[in-house]
Amino acid sequence: MGLTRRRFLQWAGATGIGAVVFNGCRVPDHEIQVQSPVRLPEDLVTGRDNYYATVAQGPASSEGLLIRVMEGRAKKVEGNPDYPMNQGKHGLRAEALLQAVYHPDRIKTPLRRVAKGGPFRRIGWPEAIGELAKILGDADASRVVLATAPIRGVLADVTQRFADAYGARLVGFDPIDQTVLRAAIKRVFGQDALPDFDIARTGYLLSFGSDFLSTWLDPTHFARGYGEFRQGEGERGYLVQVDSRFSPTAAAADQWVYVTPGSEGLLAMSMIQVIVSEGLGDRSAADALTGGGGASALAAFAPEAVAARIFGGGADGPGRIRQMATEFAGNDHGQSLAIGGGSAGAYANGSFNLTAIYALNHLVGAVNPPNGGGLVFNPASEAARVSAAPLREWKQIVNDMRSGKVDVLMVRDANIDYGLPSSLDVREALGAVNTIVSFSSFLDETTALADLILPGSTPLEEWGTDLPDPGPGYTTVAFQQPAINRFGDTLSFGDALLQTGRELGLGDALPWDTMRDAVRETARTLHETGRGSVTQPTFEEFWRRALERGGWWDMDARAGAASAPPQLPTAPASPELAGDEQNYPFFLVPYEAHGIGAGQFAHLPWVQSAPDPITTVAWATWVDVNPTTARELDLKQDDIVIVGSPTGHVIRAAVYVNPATPPRVVSVPFGGGHEHSTGVAAKRGANVLGILEPTEDTETGALAWAGTRVRLTKTRDRAGLPKLEGKELAVQLKDQEIIQVQHVRR
Repeated sequence: MGLTRRRFLQWAGATGIGAVVFNGCRVPDHEIQVQSPVRLPEDLVTGRDNYYATVAQGPASSEGLLIRVMEGRAKKVEGNPDYPMNQGKHGLRAEALLQAVYHPDRIKTPLRRVAKGGPFRRIGWPEAIGELAKILGDADASRVVLATAPIRGVLADVTQRFADAYGARLVGFDPIDQTVLRAAIKRVFGQDALPDFDIARTGYLLSFGSDFLSTWLDPTHFARGYGEFRQGEGERGYLVQVDSRFSPTAAAADQWVYVTPGSEGLLAMSMIQVIVSEGLGDRSAADALTGGGGASALAAFAPEAVAARIFGGGADGPGRIRQMATEFAGNDHGQSLAIGGGSAGAYANGSFNLTAIYALNHLVGAVNPPNGGGLVFNPASEAARVSAAPLREWKQIVNDMRSGKVDVLMVRDANIDYGLPSSLDVREALGAVNTIVSFSSFLDETTALADLILPGSTPLEEWGTDLPDPGPGYTTVAFQQPAINRFGDTLSFGDALLQTGRELGLGDALPWDTMRDAVRETARTLHETGRGSVTQPTFEEFWRRALERGGWWDMDARAGAASAPPQLPTAPASPELAGDEQNYPFFLVPYEAHGIGAGQFAHLPWVQSAPDPITTVAWATWVDVNPTTARELDLKQDDIVIVGSPTGHVIRAAVYVNPATPPRVVSVPFGGGHEHSTGVAAKRGANVLGILEPTEDTETGALAWAGTRVRLTKTRDRAGLPKLEGKELAVQLKDQEIIQVQHVRR
């Protein structure tokens, strides 16, 4: 057939970036063809849809996706059935990537501030890259900080190479990072990579503070395993959730065990003491954990000595600990597994807590068990990774900014003005920085202070790779390809660094022209191995097939054995909560919101409107208060209260009277209270991160975000919380302890 005008426009308007149609389990019935442009010519309508495989990378999650594209527009997000981490499933935040692409408030062109504190003017990319190169060329590289959200894969490699070649300080930022968890895994198992938790083949799952069905690490991956855990071929698994908050995972558990905030590790150590003293676990592991001292080395953790601190009173506390230890070490349910994270690691004694929790696995053979279940280690990778720095390091950076030791700050998805405690006065410190450059696609608190904005592309518009962490237990590399043309005059963060690097003469360290070239080099290395899920005789065939499948994985590439169990401490570690009990009578247990996370996704309407799984509240920040507490303070549903902390900072939020909230606890979701954001997020809710005491984990220096006590002050104001009708909870109380939770219909 000859070249018609329609065909010419199709090819001329194509992305020109080599996107490849997915040809896996969701096979379109037509051959691979290029996609049409975003700004569609009137006569370029084919009426056909294509599916492009890509990946969405989170701080600790990795979801393989299929993007349905019709006439150049991304229409729907689906899970990639080929990708090992989610196997066809996908989460709410991945679905909302469509809104990130077509968001009306998205920054679509580079902006330069006319004068310090003045308005912005639009500029083109040549001028923007030239301006950035001039800023960096004139600056002392040792006084330049490059801050980014946690990243992996090729983008991390490009970022690390740029920072090293130029001489800038590269630092990761995440408001609720996994520093403590990684340190505990390293200490208990000698592993640098986070392990996979084989929930599907576990019989007895004991979870401490980790809301793995909602927000912790990679909930889509865990939820899929949980489905098999409950309804697989074997016996139905048994789940016990140890937590100071009634989370979605606690709601799904067979048993929710409420503990005093910060005492999770104390419970784990007491269980270890029982298992060792009664000879229930692996004897060699018990000797290693106790330094050969046996149960006598753990006498300080005997149930009778610690039960009151764990459960807050009650004569049956020691018996409950012994029962939990016996059930965990028994074989009635099959392979046991203990996991911990979230609030359990968010106190000054967070490292103590998580070390004790994961040490339980050594006693029950849950470390790489031959028959499945338990922990499955992931092979170590030499690939670059930018992990979040702990609060201790960020305190030093903020002090350096305040004292004039930072001349240039470059930020990419690192909203430090919002995500660090208000008592650090980050806004004042940022004011002392000569030049702030933001690569954000959306306005946030830190970007609003920028002098130069170079808007990045969204995940559906750019090239990259991902090495999931945690992975599925074997080497996995996901490929990210643009499913559509860039919507607006944007440029991916990696491409912006590559272009700036050429302007600065860093070509030897950054040998690629574009991010696509960098991704192809990674693919070429994998092709040369001659193994894995994709093997083709030529590189071009391998390249196309790997893009079609969304990645490459080698199920034979697995990790080695764990190191010997560590010797455990012989004395308890205190959570060291900020605030005295008399003036600040309530434990504040903040938590990551199901949709908007810790605020990173607040600009997306779909995640804002997603109802909280427990309260059904959306579009707001609220305070979970126990009915007994509400009566004592004369609080009613929707009353506005002031939540104050020892820092002197306060937030205002509406009361949600929640019978599943323990009497001494109040809970507030992260993510609200953006001062500068899109229309759906600005001035909505309150930022609980701002009132936290900047307490650190004693070992790692990470933010102890659950280690602050607060007080509630009633106001005369009320505000109806936007929530759905549904089920409420009836909670049976005994001696201020929650011992049973039942679902009842209104």
